Order: sequence, then C-alpha cells, then structure tokens
Amino acid sequence: MPAASPGMAPSREVAPAVASPSISPVKSAPPPAPVIETRRSDNYYQVKATIFGALIEAIDLAQLAKLDSESAREEIRDIVNEIIAIKNIVMSIAEQEELLDDICNDVLGYGPLEPLLSRDDIADIMVNGAGTVYIEVAGKIQRTGIRFRDNQQLLNICQRIVSQVGRRVDESSPICDARLADGSRVNAIVPPLAIDGPALTIRKFKKDKLTLEQLVKFGAITPEGAEILQIIGRVRCNVLISGGTGSGKTTLLNCLTNYIEHDERIITCEDAAELQLQQPHVVRLETRPPNIEGEGQVTMRELVRNCLRMRPERIIVGEVRGPEAFDLLQAMNTGHDGSMGTLHANNPREALSRCESMITMGGFSLPSRTIREMICASIDVIIQAARLRDGSRRITHITEVIGMEGDTIITQDIFLYDIVGEDANGKIIGRHRSTGIGRPKFWERARYYNEEKRLGAALDASEVKAET
Repeated sequence: MPAASPGMAPSREVAPAVASPSISPVKSAPPPAPVIETRRSDNYYQVKATIFGALIEAIDLAQLAKLDSESAREEIRDIVNEIIAIKNIVMSIAEQEELLDDICNDVLGYGPLEPLLSRDDIADIMVNGAGTVYIEVAGKIQRTGIRFRDNQQLLNICQRIVSQVGRRVDESSPICDARLADGSRVNAIVPPLAIDGPALTIRKFKKDKLTLEQLVKFGAITPEGAEILQIIGRVRCNVLISGGTGSGKTTLLNCLTNYIEHDERIITCEDAAELQLQQPHVVRLETRPPNIEGEGQVTMRELVRNCLRMRPERIIVGEVRGPEAFDLLQAMNTGHDGSMGTLHANNPREALSRCESMITMGGFSLPSRTIREMICASIDVIIQAARLRDGSRRITHITEVIGMEGDTIITQDIFLYDIVGEDANGKIIGRHRSTGIGRPKFWERARYYNEEKRLGAALDASEVKAET
C-alpha cells in the first residue's frame, strides 16, 4: 500500500472534530483554566502510533482522496474500529472517540491543531516544537496540554500547510510564510534554524469578520471615533495604520475597507494574502519567495510598482516593511487617493520616521527634506492601534499630517486615548477624547464628498463627552 504523504489531503473542508469537553469550541468567553486539554500519557501515543501504522497498511489512500471529507472520515473511523477490535485494545468509549478524532485529523487535516483551529476565540497558535503549544485568548498567552507525536509529525503538518499555497519548508528552505484556506497567516521555521524542532506560528482569522460597530462594543473606540474613521475611509484619505505586533492593525484595515465604495477598483499587495475585502472589484496580489535555485522571487516593491499599470483606484498594502514604502507614497501622491497600508511603530511620529528610514534603506539617494516633503504630500491620516498590558486592544491616536515647518513634519491629533488607571482585576480604565481642534485638515475633502456635516457632528459630540 502507498505510504502516507505529508501533502495528502482529500479535502480542506473537514468536518468539525468531536473533541473532549475540555477542548470544545468556545463561542463567547475564553476558558478559565490555563490548560485547555488534559495532558495525554505516553501510552496513549504508543497506542495511537500502533493503530495509525495499521491504518496506513489497510487503507487505499488513492481511493480515499476521491471521497468528500465526511465520507473519508466515516471510512477511516470504520477501519480504525476494526483495528481496535482485531488487536484487542481495551479503551473506554470516550477514549476511543478521542482517538478516532485524532487519527482523522492526522490523515485529513492538521492533526492536533484541528481543535484549536475550530475555536473562534483563539487569536494566535504558537507551536514551539512537538511538545509545547501556546495560544493567545483575550490578549493573554497561555499554554495548552496539546502535543504532537514527534517532530516529524509536526514537520509533516508544516509541509502540508505550506504546500497548499505552492511553497515548501525543509532544510534547504527552512523559513516560510504561508496562509490557511480561511486567510489565517502562517509562519514556519524548521531545523537547522529552529534548534528545538519546527516552530509554527498561526495568526488566526475570526470566521465572522470584525466591524467598526463591534470594535465600539469592545471599547476599542467610541461611536464618535468610529464615525470619524468611517468618514476617513469614505472620503479617500491616504491612511497609514500603525501599531505593534498583535495590536489589531490588519483587523482595523479590514474595518476601514468596508467603507470603500463598491464601484472602486481595489488592488491589494501582501506577503501572505489575509485581507478580507467585501467589495466586488478587488484584485489580490501576493509576493513569491525564491525557488530552490534562488530565482523567481517577486518582492513587495515589484507588486506595488506593477499595481500602477493595472489602473487601480486604491492600492492597499498589507504591511509596509521595506523600500516599497517609496512606491506606495508615490502612488498616493499621483492620483491613487484612498490608498492604505500598515506598518510596525509605537506611535504616529515613529511611524513617519520609519517610513523615512525604509525609503533610505531602499538605496534612494534623496535628501531627508525631500523624503519628508513626499511623506507630507502623500499621507493624510495615521491611525495608531495598541495592545495594552491587560491584553485589551485600543485605537489610541487618530492623527493627521499637516505639513512641514523647516525640516520637521508637523502633525496634529484629532482623537486620543488616555489611560486613567486600572480596576481591582487589573483591567485598564481609560477614555477616548477629542482634542478639540475644530476643523481637521481633511475637512475640505469631506465637504467634497458631502460628509462635512457628519464629520462636524462627530467631532462636536466627542468634544462634549470629553468635557463631561
């Protein structure tokens, strides 16, 4: 019989795993216990390895690949039940169900990761070798009891994930960025670079895409602040979303794109396609790493430059992290109003400095003043997102770029978040407030799109709240 292949997956649409109560999907509040699964004994994995080996000998993988996921699971379950009976393995019904789900996930899905992927409250899955798996729930990292059989099983799952997007991860190419079918971002790094076994990091996407209204409910922004963000997205301001790792930059970018008109042509450029735009006229582009000979790489800068030949109305860059910053600013300044991008920075002022640094590192021999003038002419608004120490995420700044005074870029804050203190449970207490600037610089743009009344009402309402 043919041996199991790491890339063999008859269908990605696998049925939900029947998991034990301690790892069942949670829809509302995160689980109180830090460990979400009882740690299994070595004997469990020995029994599983025995049954799995017998299954591979008994099953026809070529025929299995022709079945839909539900039929394939039923076929595997029938064969596993027969193997358990033939080998006289003594197990309770609950243990047998758990084992059946594990084996089905190994053959058809992503093995021990399946129960975690099915949970919508998990934001990140971090696998540090076969024996250690961490997750992030409600902004806090906690260890699970989940483990892999060995590093080879983990490596097989890494290869299965990346092969679905035409990439590979092995000794000759030990680092890989990829994505799951739902857009979740995946990074894998394997030995010899990862010393303690393959390290797999998955940034999960929620099944239900977050909206600005939901961010208001979570306290990330006030209704008035959300109204200002809607107007910024609608009136074609050029926007940079700045923040640290895990602060919600991509989520916020997705929220802003909801307010783009449906008759606009949008082109997105990403390293791993994770944006979820709802407009009908969207072209999605993705970079490509070099092949085994070191050739064929397509960089972000090449994608952004190619966008300009594709008649875009808006260009959206998933993350600006190199010399493509120059091309994005050029696009913003040459008729592609409403373009957006994200970058890593701790505050709006630092975001502007990083833009300048990325352009300089790209080899452009331009004076600093020229680069800063281009930044001022291109970027209208910087939105700062932050993950606070209690795990909550907040939009801390809505800042607009005003212009230059001498060699310095001048900005002004429209909206700020102030930390007041914390409660008895360690949750941070804060408030959003308007800075009371009157009319922001993009007021005329809002008037052009007949949004000046809404903008004025939102600014007035937030000022009244700040005073009270």
